[in-house]
Amino acid sequence: MGKLGYLIIDDERLAREEMKWSLKSYPDLAFLGEASNAFQAEELINRLKPDLIFLDVQMPGKTGFELLEELDHVPAVIFTTAFDQYAVKAFELNALDYLVKPVRQERLEKAILKIRQQLQNINTTKPAHLFVKEGEKYHFIAFKDLYLIESIGNYARLYFNREKVFFKRSLNQLEKTLDPNLFFRINRNTMINTSFIEQVIPDANGRLSFQLKTGESYRASSRQSALFKNRNMF
Repeated sequence: MGKLGYLIIDDERLAREEMKWSLKSYPDLAFLGEASNAFQAEELINRLKPDLIFLDVQMPGKTGFELLEELDHVPAVIFTTAFDQYAVKAFELNALDYLVKPVRQERLEKAILKIRQQLQNINTTKPAHLFVKEGEKYHFIAFKDLYLIESIGNYARLYFNREKVFFKRSLNQLEKTLDPNLFFRINRNTMINTSFIEQVIPDANGRLSFQLKTGESYRASSRQSALFKNRNMF
């Protein structure tokens, strides 16, 4: 695995400088940039596509959680916060880790070790997640765990790990950000993760039904059935 590119996002300049200084001792981490607020951070993340961000929770204008909710592709996250009560929420989000400021070097060392171990499992591809806030509950969803997406008006419903949540974007919007080699739209209202396909069953008219490893079965439109056959030499 090559170097991991990271961003530091914190409204306190001194906190950013201290984090940069602490991370210089890790040659496998590459500093890509820094942001003092969520608006700057969103632009940098979309442009630079970092593997990892060190993200402050409480920032003026927009919190770290609100930033994540607006991103199409969420990198791996280590939260940095002066408030220990955010720790529980960070773990509910499946963040890699959280660091309470001021950050102790030995605590940072443990977080970096955890980063290496978890990102190693994703091979050389950048981690890809969606962040979804539903009521008071937060979800940090890896695309690889997302097996079904349904269109519900101007929203999408995401299915993953035996859970389902509403996402504040339409299926059409979401489709533009997904890997077309992994996700396939089988009809106007449904998209599936092809890695979850257990069996493809054609009917007498040539339309396909997809049985997923989760047990559900979904039928494709005639047009999308033909497209799937052409793409997959079916």
